[in-house]
Amino acid sequence: MNITLPDNSYLLLTPGPLSTSKTVKATMLRDWCTWDNDYNSIVESVRAKLVNLATTSDGYTCVLMQGSGTFSVESVIGSALPEDGKLLVLVNGAYGQRIAKIAQALRIPVVILDSGEQETPNLQQLRDTLQADSDITHVAMVHCETTTGMLNPVAEAGEIVKSYGKIFIVDAMSSFGGIEMDVARMQADFLISSANKCIQGVPGFGFIIATREMMQSARGQARSLSLDMYDQWQAMDTGKGKWRFTSPTHVVRAFAQALDELETEGSIAKRAIRYRDNQRALVSGMRELGFETLLNDELQSPIITSFISPDAPGYNFREFYERLKAQGFVIYPGKVSDADTFRIGNIGEIYLEDIGRLLSVIRANRFWLSS
Repeated sequence: MNITLPDNSYLLLTPGPLSTSKTVKATMLRDWCTWDNDYNSIVESVRAKLVNLATTSDGYTCVLMQGSGTFSVESVIGSALPEDGKLLVLVNGAYGQRIAKIAQALRIPVVILDSGEQETPNLQQLRDTLQADSDITHVAMVHCETTTGMLNPVAEAGEIVKSYGKIFIVDAMSSFGGIEMDVARMQADFLISSANKCIQGVPGFGFIIATREMMQSARGQARSLSLDMYDQWQAMDTGKGKWRFTSPTHVVRAFAQALDELETEGSIAKRAIRYRDNQRALVSGMRELGFETLLNDELQSPIITSFISPDAPGYNFREFYERLKAQGFVIYPGKVSDADTFRIGNIGEIYLEDIGRLLSVIRANRFWLSS
């Protein structure tokens, strides 16, 4: 039976899940056995490629974890911190807050340094807190806070964290694969991301990159069976690609194809250029149409941009959203607590011509101007 893949009814201008290529989707038409060597060799290749994308330094390893990216974050928080551990979380948005909530749910002592959603984390406050509280063992922060689209200073924070001898956890969920980085240079002990972000795969698993020493240090510490990072890594490492429990086979195969396509594009450096070009064209075009960005340009990531909603009685986000969706584009509602915003992402299979079409559609759908 011949199977024809349908055209996308709309582009996902979101921070993930995002629009994927037809070739990535097509790989999911074949079934795989989780215990077969053909599949396990794909898992091993994915793990090795992720480490190579993350750093040029030796001694690093990778483990894949079923579920959304948050599952992988919880796996690290629940496994890396010992029973007497204490976590400090740098918060400037919903995803930093989520890390803190995970720690609280696991009954891990947590210190929250919240700088507000429109400011970068206060690094002097970080330094002062580490100086004052020697019980803190781990520090966590988000690299790209998609609440606003802000890019946080992880390398600078990492330098402070390591100067106090603490373990540094970086949530690079929305940035890994779309922004050049080196996990060793940013001094992150654990880096976490997900299949359905800048690598341009589909949802179903996340991954953790760390030194083998850090992985081994988590042995016996997990507060969960299914989210035991060490046991998952140990099984995958010694079993050469085998998972402890049923793995998302189709998603892994799609991710392997996405990694191949990233390499064909020119790896992260080239993809980062495409994303930056997309974002700059988007912001420039939106400003010409009268929209304002929430963040100053120097704080803005190339992943997703928050725009201030029009100050007009006739504006309604839901109607704006539905009009754009009907013409092939899905955007995101705002997530900032003290500002009325909406968000537009430009990662995934999105190119400058798509941004141009989007701007034309928005220009034609500013219904509030005539209300």
